[in-house]
Amino acid sequence: MEDFLDAAIAIAREAGQLLLCHRGEGFELKGEFDLVTAADRASETLVLKRLQERFPNHGIVAEEGGRAEMKSEFRWYVDPLDGTTNFAHGFPMWNVTLAVARNEEVIAGVVFDPLNDELFAAERGAGARLNGAPIRISRARTLNNALVATGFPSRRRHRDVNIHFYYQLGMSTHGVRRGGSAALDLAYTSCGRLDGFWEFGLNPWDMAAGTLLVREAGGKVSGMRREPLDLHGNYVLADNGLIHDEILELFEEIFEGQYRFELPSLPADALEIQRG
Repeated sequence: MEDFLDAAIAIAREAGQLLLCHRGEGFELKGEFDLVTAADRASETLVLKRLQERFPNHGIVAEEGGRAEMKSEFRWYVDPLDGTTNFAHGFPMWNVTLAVARNEEVIAGVVFDPLNDELFAAERGAGARLNGAPIRISRARTLNNALVATGFPSRRRHRDVNIHFYYQLGMSTHGVRRGGSAALDLAYTSCGRLDGFWEFGLNPWDMAAGTLLVREAGGKVSGMRREPLDLHGNYVLADNGLIHDEILELFEEIFEGQYRFELPSLPADALEIQRG
């Protein structure tokens, strides 16, 4: 595994430097909403080439469509630019993330933030690190003392149920952050900057490395209905473990249509109320 992690670190750093060189370039639409940039494609080309050079018999699944030998017990999950919309608009929250799984169990992964030169790395059973130093999850013991994060899809926003979870968690915590990069949200959870993270509709490459980071830093990861995490499933919950059950209890209520906090109505004098 050490060879896998060393390779992931080296490749992520190289791809991150390449992305820095592409800042400020334009973007195009991939479908009605999703953005894609030349940086995405260049980074993916680089990462796939390096992985195929080092591990020619490994499977690879990449965000922009790259695929390689899939019969191996080892499979890499690659997002060459997580946070593309942020990158395209100059918002400073994006990264390179890649992880390797053995028979669908993630055993090593990295999340690299080139702008801040922060590299989060973990391997199964060996802990999690930030730029080489060990990291641990937060010690928040209750939801009302927690800061959490989530994300929203770029497509079919009008059908996204997460707004219900967002509001209930927003009212139950110190706040909910929406940074636009699932991998960094998970990395921040692993080092205690966030106490928890949840999201619907992620792909395996979005969360493979990040969920390993959280686990190896002492946190807990599962589905949102108490089931074990499925990298190919519909949702994820990751937190410091201390607030895990409390969040799941709140989720159970929301799934059943029970709300602790009703959404406020908008009165005619809403602007004056806000100013007041």
